[in-house]
Amino acid sequence: MDKHSLAGAPLRAAPPTILGLRQARIPTAGKIRAGIKVLTKTAASNPDIRALYEQALARRATFEEIEQQIAAAFPDIKNPLVPKNVAWFTVRPNDFPNPAIADQILEAYGEDRGDGTVRLYRFPVVFPADSWQAVMPHELACWSRNEKRYWSEYAEDGHTRHCKMFAPARMDQGGRRAVRLFGGRSTQLRPENGGLCDPEACPEFQNRLCNLSGRFIFYIPGIRSLDAFELHTNSFYAMSRAIERFETLAFMRGGRLAGFLDRQRTPLFITKKLREVSHIDPKTGQSVRNAHWIIELEAPVDVTALLAGPDEDGVLQQANDAVRALQGEVVQSAQTVAREAAAETVPQAPTAAPEQRTASRPVTPADGTDVTDIAAIHALAASYGVSCERFDAYANWCWGAGWRRNSQGRARVLAELERYRTEPALFLARIHDEIGAE
Repeated sequence: MDKHSLAGAPLRAAPPTILGLRQARIPTAGKIRAGIKVLTKTAASNPDIRALYEQALARRATFEEIEQQIAAAFPDIKNPLVPKNVAWFTVRPNDFPNPAIADQILEAYGEDRGDGTVRLYRFPVVFPADSWQAVMPHELACWSRNEKRYWSEYAEDGHTRHCKMFAPARMDQGGRRAVRLFGGRSTQLRPENGGLCDPEACPEFQNRLCNLSGRFIFYIPGIRSLDAFELHTNSFYAMSRAIERFETLAFMRGGRLAGFLDRQRTPLFITKKLREVSHIDPKTGQSVRNAHWIIELEAPVDVTALLAGPDEDGVLQQANDAVRALQGEVVQSAQTVAREAAAETVPQAPTAAPEQRTASRPVTPADGTDVTDIAAIHALAASYGVSCERFDAYANWCWGAGWRRNSQGRARVLAELERYRTEPALFLARIHDEIGAE
């Protein structure tokens, strides 16, 4: 039950398994599309292709299926569809293993904005992980018709970006058949460029064969599914703005992105905004600006409520106290112990005369600091053999000077000190490691 004791204890490594060494991934079961695809001018000039396209849309087929049908019926037309940026998201039954989910999403969050058609313009999401890299994976990738040819991947140092590819199939000793693989195809660095991903020197990137590709992974409140949903995007601006939102929310929520934003179960929302973005004209080399519908995250919540946050240490301490009480032990909180120690060092105020009925109030300086809390903290630190000055230097280094002026900050410092009541030598060693010798 003790958060800190669990965090400090060595974790028992899980036994290795045959399939347990792969990179963890969040399973998905269904796609929401960021836009639509329309016929190219060449394809639209053929009335038969237009009719096939309209019929497929009426059946709510996916754009991949529509493209395949056109290619099969008109083999001379290559790439008959092109993406079109619109204000809404596309939700089609064939994009989900359970086609009914598409109707559930539109019924719950679809809107008719005056054109007689219910579309998805804005919907709530809950992310399943605290790492934005896990809920918005992205890469530079080059695809052939059937598979991914090359893709970017960062090295363990976090700085070097490699260009990876699938390794060629190995043949058996007789050279008659490929070696049977286990655990998926192996990968290797691309030999042509030394395995380094440099888009400006990459022919595939310059010819628009290799592009930035990413996806948001999330759950939708009210839509029952064990697996998450995904929303693909190739927009650099959409992903960059999302990273800014993720980092801001994580900072305000103590590193958390997963789950609802507050106790009122407020979710994030995904929507689109029409914004002007700049790009380089490939013919002139000049910067030009165009309006595009950009995917954006919205957080309809009071920011100050996110900054306040729940006192997790206090909740865990109460849980510990409840367990000890049920076991028949005497319960004393960290604050009670610290305040009792402080009572021996803080001078007592003279007793007020009986006729004086003014309510006693804790002494609070102009900056809002409760000196009673500070004295209790210093007293507990002194019982470990740490002077007030040295503890203040350590606390300011770890939590910043603002811990004094915040009641939750002072409570967390008390809880941190309580961890070392039975082993003060460990606390002394930690201070030495953080700020050096006295």
